[in-house]
Amino acid sequence: MKSDKLMISGKKLVLFGAGKIGRSFIGQLFSRGGYEVVFIDSYKPVIDELNRRGSYKVVIKSDTERIIHIHNVRGVFAGYRQEVTDEIAGAGILAVSIGQGGLPGVMPLLAEGLLKRFKLNSTAPLDIIIAENLRNAAEYFMLSLMELLPGEYPIDQLVGLVETSIGKMVPIMPKKDIEEDMLQIFAEPYNTLILDKQAFKNPIPVIEGLAAKENMKAWVDRKLFIHNLGHATAAYLGYLSNPEYVYLYEALANERIHRDVRDTMLQSANILLKVYPDEFTIKTLTDHIDDLLFRFQNKALGDTIFRIGCDLKRKLAPEDRLSGAIRLAIRLDLPYNRIMYALVCGCHFRKTDEAGQMFQDDLNFADLYEKRGISYILKEICSFDERIYHDVYFKAERIDKEIR
Repeated sequence: MKSDKLMISGKKLVLFGAGKIGRSFIGQLFSRGGYEVVFIDSYKPVIDELNRRGSYKVVIKSDTERIIHIHNVRGVFAGYRQEVTDEIAGAGILAVSIGQGGLPGVMPLLAEGLLKRFKLNSTAPLDIIIAENLRNAAEYFMLSLMELLPGEYPIDQLVGLVETSIGKMVPIMPKKDIEEDMLQIFAEPYNTLILDKQAFKNPIPVIEGLAAKENMKAWVDRKLFIHNLGHATAAYLGYLSNPEYVYLYEALANERIHRDVRDTMLQSANILLKVYPDEFTIKTLTDHIDDLLFRFQNKALGDTIFRIGCDLKRKLAPEDRLSGAIRLAIRLDLPYNRIMYALVCGCHFRKTDEAGQMFQDDLNFADLYEKRGISYILKEICSFDERIYHDVYFKAERIDKEIR
């Protein structure tokens, strides 16, 4: 595309992130919905292979395995700045699925592409699907882009910041399967992308699998405080019970662990019911919990305790699945003892990958915990002020002593 002449393709998705969720979920949905999918990624071997083949396969892992062939795809290396911003300028819709750590590096590219689009055709709004497990994602994107765009850029009129709830589970690919085919990706059958109906500036794409919701915040919190919380709880309780467990289904085959995880998820569900009484019922949330526990036990998927539990600084962060649920419970004067137990178990998580290596940043976390104790984690990682949350410290220290 010539940068001095804008051509917008309504059936082109520009997708930042050719990783697990990008390929198995977002790219798959839009490709099958009739869109050309243009992946932007910093890992050039994947981009080169996408361009060589123009397709890849998603292997659906369940009782019966099936393969979905994804076509009409290509890639642009993230380091080719002009090509990337040209693609943004001519996109019909855009999505970002790179993980929280990569977002600061993408924002300048997004801003540059949006500004180029504005200068060439100021009347064409662009919807950005934020396919990240991030609370208040639209606010984060808005503030980040406003810092980079000139004051006269009408971001409220021209950019739709569409939050999502990413419920699809995608395991770490075993080394042998990557070596066999670097583009193939394993995933569970679940294929529903929940997104914010109110945020679109253009008509919502008519694609099977998109589920637009009016009260998006409720659904983001449901994902974080039930799905993500339950996942982490199962990993941390499972590891503590038997460090030799490799797969999540092994841990959940233990009836006691299964019961304790379910009870923890139900405790969090009661918090959500208090926050969103018009959106959920105890039956819908309980059904959702039982469906998740069934999906968590998908043996064919081969999802590991390592993947689900690692990255402790992020997963124990102030607004994330465990600390965030505890804060809500305290604000609403509701019980949080089971969630607190899961958080403390997380402090003891030392699971390794198939090469016997811990997640790099978890080595630092473990060192901090061993040298400075649970109180330091509560203060510096979870951001609990002891003067305000003294009961949190009391409960956590008691649990920590029991576990030790």
